Amino acid sequence: MNKKKKILIANRGVIAIRALRAAKELGYEVASVYSTADKNLKHLRLSDEAICIGPPNSKDSYLNEAAIISAAELSNADAIYPGYGFLAENADFAEKCTKSGFKFIGPDFNIIALMGDKIRAKELVKSLGVPVVPGYEGKVESKEQIEAEVEKIGYPVIVKAAAGGGGKGMRVVNERSALWEEIQSAQTEADLAFGSKEVFIEKYLKKPRHVEIQVFGDGRGDAVHLFSRDCSLQRKYQKIIEEAPAGNIPEAKLDEIQQISVNACKQMKYEGAGTMEFLYENEEFFFIEMNTRIQVEHTVTEMITGVDLVQSQLLVALEGEFNLNQDDLKINGCAMQCRINAEDPETFIPSPGKITQVHRPGGYHVRFESQIYSGYIIPPNYDSLIAEIIVKDTNRERVINKMRMALNETIIDGVKTNVDLHKKIIEDKNFHEYKHYIKYLEEDLLKHE
Repeated sequence: MNKKKKILIANRGVIAIRALRAAKELGYEVASVYSTADKNLKHLRLSDEAICIGPPNSKDSYLNEAAIISAAELSNADAIYPGYGFLAENADFAEKCTKSGFKFIGPDFNIIALMGDKIRAKELVKSLGVPVVPGYEGKVESKEQIEAEVEKIGYPVIVKAAAGGGGKGMRVVNERSALWEEIQSAQTEADLAFGSKEVFIEKYLKKPRHVEIQVFGDGRGDAVHLFSRDCSLQRKYQKIIEEAPAGNIPEAKLDEIQQISVNACKQMKYEGAGTMEFLYENEEFFFIEMNTRIQVEHTVTEMITGVDLVQSQLLVALEGEFNLNQDDLKINGCAMQCRINAEDPETFIPSPGKITQVHRPGGYHVRFESQIYSGYIIPPNYDSLIAEIIVKDTNRERVINKMRMALNETIIDGVKTNVDLHKKIIEDKNFHEYKHYIKYLEEDLLKHE
């Protein structure tokens, strides 16, 4: 009898239990790592093995590459599943996994490095025919030089960190007099957050939507897309609500950008799940970045396609199986996801602590992804995401109705959550009419309260 393959889950929270379920359903054994702050996570009880890798601070545990690789050695794992966040897009870690004899469940480390550098990524995708936002990707050498370059682009512009994301190292500049100061500020923040001062500059689109294309490749030159998502409901560039497919966009335009995204993945020989992210304004798409990992919002794509993306990641990595055919992939209905964070819904201050009661929403095509349970203590050390509510129905109006019911059913007592914010959003007329955009919450919905 062949030995069962084993994966090491190098993550925590929602994605860790999601990966465990996918692996167990495929018959794999699972080892999981955890910090001392996370000893009560639910997925640890369901794992074949649980290994403590350090204290609560992420840099000493979930970002500790040596500790994670040691855990893989101790557990005799075949592969390491990074999930999202932490080391998921760290090319050095992916390379170390490979050189240590473990399959890194994701694309080749060279692809991760390339797409992690936003300047090089833009240059590559532009050469492959992907539309990009007009901008300047060269070196910032002097105040006079950069002012001259930005005059060619035209104000307003946005300064972005080349090595980062999540809104860090980003500054919007509306006029020349503020440019140099904002560039220096962005460089300082980028250096602190990502260890690199390198920034680039793009034309600032005033009210774009955030639309992304889910792609999946076999690592040998074949790839498919699994249609689109709209992730425009954000706060400070952090997504709050995601939908699939992206609505109110001409079908021909979506078809075009989906095919362009697939072609780029084929030429890169991309392996596993990835996301091509775009800004969409005035019926035009502009590439902003590629995420070389599974996304938090992968769930809505799964709901409309019937494809388990996490199992697909495991199968292509561990078995070399790629069973996705573009002609067989179809959109079935609409789906929406609300990210539930442990935070004050008005101030957005994190709210760690003990959960005294949990009641999960239910019903046909209602999904609740979470590690929480009554008595679980949310540690203060990590991201405030504690759950995802995902619903699917035949059209967007019915999806909104179903999400309303799911939110009303959800009870999480003992800590503050943003459930009430989600209720407010799904009652908003502009949201119903696709009039929202990336900064809609800050500039409109919450500003008028």
